[in-house]
Amino acid sequence: MEIPNNAHNLTCYFTWMGEDGIARTKVKKGSEVKLEHAQENSLVVNSFYVDEKFPLLIDARGIKSMEREARAFFTANGRKTNTLAFAIIIDSSVSKVVGNFFLGINKPIVPTKLFLHEDNAIEWLNKFKVK
Repeated sequence: MEIPNNAHNLTCYFTWMGEDGIARTKVKKGSEVKLEHAQENSLVVNSFYVDEKFPLLIDARGIKSMEREARAFFTANGRKTNTLAFAIIIDSSVSKVVGNFFLGINKPIVPTKLFLHEDNAIEWLNKFKVK
């Protein structure tokens, strides 16, 4: 996933809105994501379109760890979100553990799916875009 110049450079993430109407967030390699990092990223994501909902592509490749509170926060349960669906790109055993835990224990309020390839994730997310 190529990071554009206009991406928000956050503590653990690069986050931006794609020209295709899909928001993107890429974890920084070796990040240990805590609740405050999840909150910081979500504020930026929810600022993209105030009155429109959109899908979110999450590149979790390279993550080192994510604390339980951050995983629970990212499900969007009990809070306002502008996202319609989450596609999570993974490539490592740590990412797979984080992703499966995220999906299994902390069920997100929007459709969520794990992917190994960005193209497949974008194709799936396109189904959720508001026309």
